[in-house]
Amino acid sequence: MNQLPMFTWLHIARLGLIQACMGAVVVVTTSTLNRIMVVELALPAMLPGFLVGFHYLVQMVRPRMGFGADQGGRCSPWMMGGMTVLSVGGFLASLATVWMGRALSQGIALSVIAFMLIGFGVSACGTSLLVLMSKRVAQDRRAPAATAVWMMMIVGFAVTAITVGKQLEPYTPERLLEISATLSVIVVLVTGLCLWGLEGRVNAMQESTDNTFSANNTSQTKKQNFKEALTHVWSEPQAKAFTVFVFLSMLAYSSQDLVLEPFAGALFGLSPGETTQLSGLHHSAVLCGMLAVALAGSARVAGRLGSIQAWMVGGCLLSGVAMLGLCMAGVMGPPWPLKPNVFLLGVANGSFSIAAIATMMRLATQGGEARAGTRMGLWGAAQAIAFGLGGLLGTAASDIAHYFMTAQGTAYACVFGFETVMFVMSAVCAVWVGRYDQKSVPMRQPTKLVGLTKELSHEY
Repeated sequence: MNQLPMFTWLHIARLGLIQACMGAVVVVTTSTLNRIMVVELALPAMLPGFLVGFHYLVQMVRPRMGFGADQGGRCSPWMMGGMTVLSVGGFLASLATVWMGRALSQGIALSVIAFMLIGFGVSACGTSLLVLMSKRVAQDRRAPAATAVWMMMIVGFAVTAITVGKQLEPYTPERLLEISATLSVIVVLVTGLCLWGLEGRVNAMQESTDNTFSANNTSQTKKQNFKEALTHVWSEPQAKAFTVFVFLSMLAYSSQDLVLEPFAGALFGLSPGETTQLSGLHHSAVLCGMLAVALAGSARVAGRLGSIQAWMVGGCLLSGVAMLGLCMAGVMGPPWPLKPNVFLLGVANGSFSIAAIATMMRLATQGGEARAGTRMGLWGAAQAIAFGLGGLLGTAASDIAHYFMTAQGTAYACVFGFETVMFVMSAVCAVWVGRYDQKSVPMRQPTKLVGLTKELSHEY
């Protein structure tokens, strides 16, 4: 079997820049435009909330995008095309926001189209990027690589938010359009430069006949239509278990975002500035958790800090413990150590999320690279649906609890208790994923017919 060369850290950094470009466009459309709609245009907050939720809904096409990459055998065209569509959607979103100030209905209609394009662009580029990483990043680098790429995305968030914020002062519609257009051009150019020669001549290398079984299997896969490929992936017990895990864990993760700051303000008397700092503490802790998993998954440590599987399960359980602590905070009020509790929650969230991404990269190719894109798309769609529902579910649960309960603390405790249960269920699903690994180990015999299949490394 002719193995493709693995990516170096320079290659991984180029992928990180592409991820940062995606983050740059998304943060403007979901944060800056949100503020302009609500503050400058005095529109209901439901409008940007609907648009953000709609772009997550559109990402249900991720499996189809991944299938397209599988059929073509290359990820780079989908990444380039996705970034182009994303940048066009980002500019149209800014144009629609400006238009809302003059013709509200037409502006809203254009914004729906814009956010649809954003959803398509993120689906195509993001899914293909993960597929390429799963195929070309060595096992002992997957956790550190995932951490590096996602940290670069966060840096893209921060740098873009600060830069755009400064350039928008003082705000004018014309200035917004200029900044948005410039950003769209920059991200397309940077993505093109990062992809130049990155993937190589994949098709030629894949046509090697050293492995007869693999070649025949790939040929049969390419004859399948999308429905058949998706059905085949869904029939894989491990892929199905991991899909449920991604959905539950990301649902629990996202549902806490819109509840935590109001909770801290209502029960602990924190000012808006203080709750923002609390949110910053949580995000900093998330980075700490990611770095811990990156260290645990590195070749130098060689599993001495625990396997990626253990970090995934433990991160979910620890998140549940932290959420249980917030339940106690709701009952006890200010005496509870809120900041340490939130920091623990962030570390737990960061550890399980990056461990899940590393596991996702491994499982995408474990059942054969021919359907790696379809698998990655399925999991990406599960994540997108979870994020789209998370904010709605968290706020709805909070409103319902407050409606039936007079004590605010008890109401918030019920919401956090619900999220605790979801994290525990996620941990159970993560255990199931690991059990399928154990069942498959005896079958992994390196033979001439089926090709070399690596044993589970120390990383897992």
